[in-house]
Amino acid sequence: ITEPNTEQYTLLEDISRITQIEKETESEEETEQSPEEETEELETETETETPAEQRRAPVGEEGSESSIEPEELSHAVVLGADAIELGNFDALYKKGMSFDASHVLSLAKRTRELCPDTYFCVTIPGELEISEQINLAHELEAIGVDLIQTEGHFSNEAPSNGVRGLLERAELTIANTIELSRNIELPIMTATGINPTTASLAFAAGASAIGCGSCVNKLDSEISMIAVSRSLVEIA
Repeated sequence: ITEPNTEQYTLLEDISRITQIEKETESEEETEQSPEEETEELETETETETPAEQRRAPVGEEGSESSIEPEELSHAVVLGADAIELGNFDALYKKGMSFDASHVLSLAKRTRELCPDTYFCVTIPGELEISEQINLAHELEAIGVDLIQTEGHFSNEAPSNGVRGLLERAELTIANTIELSRNIELPIMTATGINPTTASLAFAAGASAIGCGSCVNKLDSEISMIAVSRSLVEIA
């Protein structure tokens, strides 16, 4: 019986250990990404989210959706919206953008094509000349729009204090409501600056409905929101 060759066993163990290290190194190289590769992957993931998807707001519990993107409104209908509105231009006004009558009509036509059977409201830009507003309203009626919404104007200037400021904010949209109600058959929803103080003026001007947002959602408590909402319902 010969004694084991310890040097041979040591050599085999070293070879085995080296082989295992090489396999682990190759595995790490396959899974490790370079900074450039990680950047490319991040850019690809960012590019898959389109601007429209970034802007899209979820459909609210009330079952309606407002947007200036026809495809977004169509998507809202698929999700279950009962009514849609082409409007809420305030965010664009703050960026210095504006809409002319032809642009609004083009967007409305595209939206109606995508959503032929959905209750459809279109906001008429408040800064248009009243003759343009009336003509646009007639064209919107011809393509099957169900409701016209008026609006006031966006201003960076601080409003006056008290009731005077409330009236100044609603002045243009109420004036537009008066002019449109005298010239079109479509029902009109008056919006911009409508609150418990000005709501009755909107109905007196010929509005069939009112759109109220900031007078409710800028309050600091749920109780206050409920109280204002109830007062608006009583006025309506």
